[in-house]
Amino acid sequence: MKIKLYTNFCLLLLFIVNISIAQDSYSKAGTWGDQGNGTYINPILNADYSDPDVIRVGEDYYMVCSEFHFMGMPVLHSKDLVNWTIIGRIYDEFKFSPEFDSMERYAGGSWAPSIRYHDNKFWVYFCTPHEGLYMSTAEKPEGPWELLTEVVRVPKWEDPCPVWDENGQGYLARSQHGAGPIIIHKLSDDGKELLDDGFTVYTGPVAEGPKFYKRNGYYYISIPEGGVTEGWQTILRSKNIYGPYEKKVVLETGSTEINGPHQGGIVETQSGDWWFIHFQHVFSLGRVCHLQPVRWIDDWPIMGVDIDRNGIGEPVYVWKKPDVGMEYPITAPQSSDEFNESELDFQWAWNHNAVNEAWSLTEKPGYLSLKALPGASLQQARNTLTQKVMGNRGEVTTLLVTEEMEDGQKAGLNLFGKQYNSLGVEKEDGRLKVFADINGEISLKSIKGKKIYLRVEIVSGADDILLKGRDKMYAAEKRVSHQFFYSTDNKEYLPLGDKFSATFGNWKGPRVGLFSYQTKEGEGKALFDWFHYKHDGPNGGLCNQN
Repeated sequence: MKIKLYTNFCLLLLFIVNISIAQDSYSKAGTWGDQGNGTYINPILNADYSDPDVIRVGEDYYMVCSEFHFMGMPVLHSKDLVNWTIIGRIYDEFKFSPEFDSMERYAGGSWAPSIRYHDNKFWVYFCTPHEGLYMSTAEKPEGPWELLTEVVRVPKWEDPCPVWDENGQGYLARSQHGAGPIIIHKLSDDGKELLDDGFTVYTGPVAEGPKFYKRNGYYYISIPEGGVTEGWQTILRSKNIYGPYEKKVVLETGSTEINGPHQGGIVETQSGDWWFIHFQHVFSLGRVCHLQPVRWIDDWPIMGVDIDRNGIGEPVYVWKKPDVGMEYPITAPQSSDEFNESELDFQWAWNHNAVNEAWSLTEKPGYLSLKALPGASLQQARNTLTQKVMGNRGEVTTLLVTEEMEDGQKAGLNLFGKQYNSLGVEKEDGRLKVFADINGEISLKSIKGKKIYLRVEIVSGADDILLKGRDKMYAAEKRVSHQFFYSTDNKEYLPLGDKFSATFGNWKGPRVGLFSYQTKEGEGKALFDWFHYKHDGPNGGLCNQN
């Protein structure tokens, strides 16, 4: 008992010391992620990398996340579980339903994926709520990935995850739309078929997001229960893959402000330590990623720190970085783009399936060319290019060249989530006007010239002191205060329209991006010279980095 109390005291002391260290490091790094002094601040990824799953192969870590109706699923890489960059994409289009071409699958698409490494290949599985179960494999995480295989055409399955036994037999755990029960299927050798109708091993309170592991002779299924904003993490274990499974709650909100904490993946480092990456729901950003230390006690993983000694961990706010043998540079996922390559960088994702003939990076080298396709509104516009909002505070600026725009065309910069907001240029009767469309409220200014600089300043409420429970999320939503600006000389920027919100909607956090669509019979092209994004996180540009 004395040893256990001493261990808990040491963990609590380390927790307090690390908070003090991190508070002193704000001037050196961002307000989240790697602090440059051996510690990190949660979230490690302050952006909408929802439903994360993570694996280690050798000395490298790889992560995937759900993207829903955006194309497609990114593959992230890290050397230390804290600093991440995007290295690939599982798919570029989803051709199993015409609704992805007609802009009618908002909140559909890829739900909680899993990534595993088996038989010298990377494997990714995910479900869509309307179509079914899908998978792909690749020899390298950056790809090329095989075209998606439709394993089963069935609606309302979700959150699949495979595991392979020592004899090579594969199994797949999944849940059901509406959360639960947890069902296990046997897999074919190539992973492209299910060999049975499934066996139910657990039914619990909103049980979903199973992640399947095997360790020390036990099969483990890690699941979030109780709902996204008020739930906890449960571990199931059994010596038999079909159960019966024992149950233990291993992570709870406790005395912290980390609502949920919700689903994610467990991973072992090369030094033998274990960590858990999970998401937290934040209305102004989406599902942001946290990293928790994991200790194994009596073959149960305890996540975070058991502050009140009730046998259940609580999330840490700041902690010592994982021991991976050396320090790596502070990085964050890509955001800015000069459009001087032949392909789009991996941070970009099309809203629904793109029309590839209507965009180009080579037609006019150094520019992104977006041909205007018919659309009644931004929500229905094809070829809208998006990326995740990064951090609580940021600034995005782009240069739009209007010389090839036609009457009826609208093009510019968007920031949308539950609300659809845009700043751009419209051409009518040969004349140009800059407009701000904020939830349907239009502000207009006449402009001259062929170049217009568009900017949005992003100020979210998530970095304020929040209330507890559901009230804190709605309070944060009300405090979101973004503002559009425009300039004709890149020196003086004038505000246009009122301050506005762009918050969580259609199961995704807000996105910033570029659009071009046509409201009349014409076409026209929008030429974007560059896209610059500064934010408050590691290497974001707003923080005072050394």
